[in-house]
Amino acid sequence: MGRREKTVPRVGGHAAVRPPDPATLACMERPYTILSCAMSVDGYIDDASPDRLRLSSEEDFDEVDELRARCDAILVGAGTVRRDNPRLLVRSAERRQRREAEGRPGHLLKVVLTENGELDPRARFFTTGDAGKIVYTASGTYPACVERFRDAPDDVTVVDAGAPTDPARILADLGRRGVRRLLVEGGSRVHTLFLTAGLADEIRLAVAPFFVGDADAPRFVDAGAFANGPDHPMRLAEARTIGDIVVLRYLTGRPA
Repeated sequence: MGRREKTVPRVGGHAAVRPPDPATLACMERPYTILSCAMSVDGYIDDASPDRLRLSSEEDFDEVDELRARCDAILVGAGTVRRDNPRLLVRSAERRQRREAEGRPGHLLKVVLTENGELDPRARFFTTGDAGKIVYTASGTYPACVERFRDAPDDVTVVDAGAPTDPARILADLGRRGVRRLLVEGGSRVHTLFLTAGLADEIRLAVAPFFVGDADAPRFVDAGAFANGPDHPMRLAEARTIGDIVVLRYLTGRPA
């Protein structure tokens, strides 16, 4: 049975943990947060067709797998779980063995953000992996989300993340759970949420050598007031190629 975290009463045999108050959250160290995204030259991360658009090569996928293996948790939005039904696992057996030799689970803690709580507990996100799954949902939908995951495995935890969901609160909570490096893999709404809040430390972009040009397709980010605007530009830490794909790594400088 999935767990919830908000009040002291027990749920499904597990004692729910009260989240820290806002003053405590403000003092907590948050994880180093990396955004990873593959996009077209014109900034799209998919097209509008039912099938997922392939933007990366196998070599790029392998690099991202190494990046996953060096992180403690991976975070996506509910739209990514519903649309792509991803597993979000470390693919390489050698990397999983390395993590286990370090005393860590073979896979990462999986985290999903949702405003409405409408997620399928049978999705591969929840049924695969060995490090637990956390659903951060808005206060208004928290009770319904708890009910939705009532019969989910015990390693699924539902957490009230505020109204609306507060990324700073989420990062502080993950830090309390021992997460030191967090990998964020989209989609557009989640990227925008972290970048406008100034809560991304690093961005890894893989740029595919083609255009999408579809106004109905999702982009890397939505419109917003970004922390790293013209007055606070990012620093380019790396630029290189993997075949015809360009990999760019930016450091944000943790702007205020």
